[in-house]
Amino acid sequence: MKLDSQKLSLVIAVYNKPENLRLVLAACARQSFTDFEAIIADDGSGTEVSEVVEEAKRAYSYPIIHLWHEDNGWRKNVMLNNALRAARAAHIVFIDGDCLPGKHFLLDHWNEREAGKVLLGRRVETSERWSQALTLEQVRNGSFEKYGLDEWVDGLTGRSLRVEDSIRMPSRLVRTVLLRNVRGMLGSNFSVAKTDLVAINGFDELYDGPGCGEDSDVQYRLSLIGVTGKSLRNLAILYHIWHSPTKVSDACWDRFEMVKNTSAPCCKMGLIHE
Repeated sequence: MKLDSQKLSLVIAVYNKPENLRLVLAACARQSFTDFEAIIADDGSGTEVSEVVEEAKRAYSYPIIHLWHEDNGWRKNVMLNNALRAARAAHIVFIDGDCLPGKHFLLDHWNEREAGKVLLGRRVETSERWSQALTLEQVRNGSFEKYGLDEWVDGLTGRSLRVEDSIRMPSRLVRTVLLRNVRGMLGSNFSVAKTDLVAINGFDELYDGPGCGEDSDVQYRLSLIGVTGKSLRNLAILYHIWHSPTKVSDACWDRFEMVKNTSAPCCKMGLIHE
């Protein structure tokens, strides 16, 4: 199928946790922006994830593509490159399989796209209490987005983080006055033109763990070709389902420092292996 057969390609990075993916795909089904495809970038999950994907294909009208490779350690960037190759839209949005997009998530990524910009979204770090109580029905009817007293108390007591990022502010003036800007990229909420990612040879497959190779590295390389960040804070609202914190390995940080020292926009082991 030709490029731009959908306006957006939504890449969902997944490794196991089928119960989370079921919720994410349900959240995708209620998007106000409907001209998109979902690409499941599966880094070697078990058969339960495939079952969830097939269930979603029967239940929802938006196109779903499931890409999978064998589980051979952390190879998320390899699978992200596979998704990049498969994407049929000119603009690509990236989230993780434990992140619930709000109703206008894709609409905001579509409306805010701009040549020479990578869109930098944020996410609400939900509490363990909230995440354990979350149901499929709450996602389908949109009530998961309606934060009440309990959620704000979670935020005030540190059980949840960045609760204020759940407030959507369509007015750019309001966001500017309130200084609601961000500079750093999160691999779980960003979007960019496919051509810009191709120009840096995609994602560096030499990273062997999470934390910087799928976001900081990409943002740095994009900056070297003149693609700068545009904040989507208080737009493109995203809710991260609670799990224990993930530590970035020293090897990943060391690799990123080496990349910055070389000032090379193109990685050598990406879409094309040099």
